[in-house]
Amino acid sequence: MNAFYEHHKDNIRFDYRCFDRILLHAAIQPFQQEQRAVGFFWTYRQIYPVSRQVLRDIATQYHNWAKNRSQKWGVAIQEDPPGRRDDFVDRYFRRAQPDQVVAIIKAREPATIMTAIGKDDRWHLELKRRWVEQYNFYVQDSRWGQMFVRVCPYFPFSARVCLNQHYWLALRMQERGIRFQQCANAFLQCSDPETLQKLADSLTADDLLTCAQKWLTHFTPFFTAEERKHAGVQHRLFFAQVEYCDNLIFRRRAA
Repeated sequence: MNAFYEHHKDNIRFDYRCFDRILLHAAIQPFQQEQRAVGFFWTYRQIYPVSRQVLRDIATQYHNWAKNRSQKWGVAIQEDPPGRRDDFVDRYFRRAQPDQVVAIIKAREPATIMTAIGKDDRWHLELKRRWVEQYNFYVQDSRWGQMFVRVCPYFPFSARVCLNQHYWLALRMQERGIRFQQCANAFLQCSDPETLQKLADSLTADDLLTCAQKWLTHFTPFFTAEERKHAGVQHRLFFAQVEYCDNLIFRRRAA
């Protein structure tokens, strides 16, 4: 046990460790090679060559889809707000239902997109880093609680998924009837700290994958079910940032 804990242990009500913010980068791996993107368009869409206009049309389709979905969900697409986005969207989560999209923010951010170089009927594809408008979908997931998915509307639809185990733990404790008080990224009170720690330790990679793939599939409607099954166009996930916290909850303010 470290010296800090030993010094303050008489004032510590309980402690627990868990993941906090988990940021996942999502990419469709076959399309990180331009030649395989060309092969996909020819095999599954009978499109060749893949021109600049083809790629523009794909992005336009996504913008139109996002606009139509926002109207169906009754969730306006909002411009990037000043300050922290988490603070801005917090009010939209207060009455959220399971698996509900509560807010959409459109903002210019860097992404890797496919570009077409050439003219007439002679084109080749290149991946480039560009600042483009992207969509941040804020969701109340039925298993993970508050989360967001950022999707680039430009092919090949790079994305990010942000999860937080504190929200996941809150739902697991509710299922078990454990009383707790949550304040942002910490539990200030818990009627069963031992079970809280066991739940925190029970998180698996499948928990992350199941949630992320569900929403990535939902937010990238460009691909058909047949293409997802046979063309390997599912997003693969990579850790971009992981925060692991060691929480000490004091009985009173320590000197």
